Amino acid sequence: MRYAVIGGGIVGLATAHELRRVHPGAAVTVVEKEAGWGAHQTGHNSGVIHAGVYYAPGSLKAELCRAGRRSMLDFCAEHDIPFQVCGKLIVATDEAELPRLHALHERARANDLEVRLITPEEAREYEPEVACVAALHVAATGIVNFGTVCARLAELLEKSGADMRTGERVIGIRSATADGPVTVQTTRGELQADVLINCAGLHADRIARMAGVHPPARIVPFRGEYYELRPERRGLVRGLIYPVPDPQFPFLGVHLTKMIDGSVHAGPNAVLALAREGYGWSRIRPGDLLDAATYSGLWRLGRRHWRYGASEVGRSLSKRRFAASLARLVPAIGPDDLVKAEAGVRAQAIRPDGSLVDDFLIARQGRQVHVLNAPSPAATSSLEIAKHIVAGLPA
Repeated sequence: MRYAVIGGGIVGLATAHELRRVHPGAAVTVVEKEAGWGAHQTGHNSGVIHAGVYYAPGSLKAELCRAGRRSMLDFCAEHDIPFQVCGKLIVATDEAELPRLHALHERARANDLEVRLITPEEAREYEPEVACVAALHVAATGIVNFGTVCARLAELLEKSGADMRTGERVIGIRSATADGPVTVQTTRGELQADVLINCAGLHADRIARMAGVHPPARIVPFRGEYYELRPERRGLVRGLIYPVPDPQFPFLGVHLTKMIDGSVHAGPNAVLALAREGYGWSRIRPGDLLDAATYSGLWRLGRRHWRYGASEVGRSLSKRRFAASLARLVPAIGPDDLVKAEAGVRAQAIRPDGSLVDDFLIARQGRQVHVLNAPSPAATSSLEIAKHIVAGLPA
């Protein structure tokens, strides 16, 4: 069998690695349009190994994140990749947030996670500078550099004989029959494959349409902007401090994250990006912008949540507002403590009715698999997403 994986982020690389493990005699090709691996969502996230607190019991996110955390820790230990299980606090900063915090506690217990509701005094034992009326302590949360994980996966794939192609963009896909082999046309020629696996992240819906599949949702890019604490202020945060999330949105709110290199990142917010790879306001791609602006699902989402969107834009344009959001968690943080860090872009799938796809969305058609929604916790879950994909493939 000849397997073609489109996309060299952590999900694509993990899937190719699993294919080599399960089918060592098969031909595996990974096609990535960028010059290196993990260049977009994987390389611009906060490096958190999630425990699985937030996800609906029985969902793919809940199941694959819980198993994926363990798989990721084992992989890192086996391959000498630095990681730390530091735990995190999810904090309620006023009484109105307590019902949501308690609901999150119940969800975590339904997902069979070890979590503990704690008092403000107990919270300050973990984070002396935190402000809260109550908190949820999640001991299993960890941190790692997922870019390092990608580099190791790519190295293992090359050693195993996989055909690893960077700087090669897919421009066409054709297949004579739904169950037959496919021809993938790239900027460097044609590739024949018996099985196609689309892990193209920000462009996954476009690749699916190119392959003749009609996705039930469209990807809309949301930029998450980060600051980091100045080195002399890193001591304000020991680990991870998160607000209680609003269940209407997939975004977790601005939070504080100790990174594996010792830096402390603050963010992200969530604003509509003006390009699918729009890491700043100046990055505009008319085709991407038109694609989003003419999509009924985005307009319906915007009509329901325009106040939320406006507040996120305000936080994007004002460092003082951004710092004020962080100060709700750690009052000692001010604007002068923050320096700009790299932004990320989240590929969020939105249905035509304006609802957000809240779970991983993996579509199978014939000998094609399309990963159409894999935002956080996809990096944590990547090794288990790979197993889930490969288990359903023809050998």
